[in-house]
Amino acid sequence: MTTPGPARLTFFCELEAGPLTRLFASPSVIEHLQALRASVSLGVLDLGPERAEVVRRLNAAGVPVIAWQLLPKEQGYWFHQGNAAQATGRYADWRAWTVTEGLGWDGVGLDIEPDIRDLRRALDSRWRLLPALLPRLARGGLLREARASYHALMERIRGDGYRVDTYQLPFIVDDRQARSTLLQRLTGVLDVAADREVLMLYTSFVRPHGPGLLESYGPRARAVGLGVTGGGVDVPGLIEVPPLDWEEFSRDLRLARRWTEDVHVFSLEGCVRQDFLARLRDFDWTGEARGEPEPRRRVATARRVAGALLRASAWFPG
Repeated sequence: MTTPGPARLTFFCELEAGPLTRLFASPSVIEHLQALRASVSLGVLDLGPERAEVVRRLNAAGVPVIAWQLLPKEQGYWFHQGNAAQATGRYADWRAWTVTEGLGWDGVGLDIEPDIRDLRRALDSRWRLLPALLPRLARGGLLREARASYHALMERIRGDGYRVDTYQLPFIVDDRQARSTLLQRLTGVLDVAADREVLMLYTSFVRPHGPGLLESYGPRARAVGLGVTGGGVDVPGLIEVPPLDWEEFSRDLRLARRWTEDVHVFSLEGCVRQDFLARLRDFDWTGEARGEPEPRRRVATARRVAGALLRASAWFPG
């Protein structure tokens, strides 16, 4: 059996301009990234001079930077079926800013998740969630229109010379395998063909079943997103869980490396806060990586049940 070498690490960074500037005020951050030969997927929360300066510093240091596209919160923040027009407009603004500022990018990342406003409403009024979801079953037309719009956007991005990454929730795999659109219609996300798809397998959200999540989805994933080590957009009630500690993070890294070299970590700021970057420089990727049987069984059972429901729903595409 071949001994696994280090993963190709990409760190997500999702900070407003002030905290972003402070994060990179320490030269050690870029030094660690260089030593790890890591990339940064930088959330484009604004098109301001502070963000441009950070990108220029990373360019000068030879650290690849991916433009992680995001929208204002009042437009949904993440990309979904309902904001394709805004996503296209945002990309055009970003492209003009990039040319004006002379910035270099390794690719463009599209974060496909539900509307952040829907998540907030759901968390505020959980008992109203089901009545609000039912009308979405008939949104097949919207899904098809959005998919066409995002396909056109992705072709435009490629035409500008950039690779297209997507950051997807893992249930998109189940919807795809069942040839269903049920979960897409209910949540507003969409299945689009990218050059690189990163499955966000964040075990901190599903303790104690996190390793089971990785072991279920990881083997067929081209790229895996791990986390959360800290940070993230503020959605009260959604991500109020402790970040991964070093033991959990090490376990997830070794599990993910069994199936892919391409490992994304959320987030850079969380890793800096917990002093993980220095420890990653001499990380032992060959250490034992094994989940527990019970989480594996639970996740496998949940996916079998969900798969059966999704296959049945494929007869009623909406």
